[in-house]
Amino acid sequence: MEQIELVVGRIGKPHGIRGEVTVDVRTDEPERRFAVGTTLRAEQPKGRAARSGANGPESGAAPSTSTPLREVTVRSMRWHQGVLLLGLEQVASRNDAEAARGLVLHASIDADATPEDPDEFYDHQLIGLAAHDLDGTHLGEVTAVVHGGAQDLLQIRTPDRRDTLVPFVKVLVPEVDLAGNRVVVADRPGLVTPLEDD
Repeated sequence: MEQIELVVGRIGKPHGIRGEVTVDVRTDEPERRFAVGTTLRAEQPKGRAARSGANGPESGAAPSTSTPLREVTVRSMRWHQGVLLLGLEQVASRNDAEAARGLVLHASIDADATPEDPDEFYDHQLIGLAAHDLDGTHLGEVTAVVHGGAQDLLQIRTPDRRDTLVPFVKVLVPEVDLAGNRVVVADRPGLVTPLEDD
């Protein structure tokens, strides 16, 4: 069966002295994606080459990712004051945890897998869907899902090649029809359709 990768988190600062790390969670299913025993692919952040030496944690400089880790296995998982803490088999000390800081974590899933919550979707399920307004008028195509701080956004490329962003909330995107290969957008002037004077 074909597999795809999802970004599920990013390693943050160390917690304690035994190698636990904080995780900036990028999945709606953290208990599933970070279950004990799960192996995740680890990747250097884009645009940041591995460095070592003078910028180590002892130098007082900003931390740099200089670990050779390419995958990690979850040893322990717990929540502490709303923050996910992971123990990783390959990270045994605070120095190891500092070296792993910034790594982006990827999980492999079956291409036809779906989230447990029927109102949630994986990015790859949404990209490529045709966008229509409430009356059925074609607005464009979903070309990306942008994960914002407050909410996710659907990027829609219009037939005239403009890229617009629509907050992925029920009031603005009332229907996602995967079988019909479409999403319904409660469009209004300035959202996808340009304002009259544009």
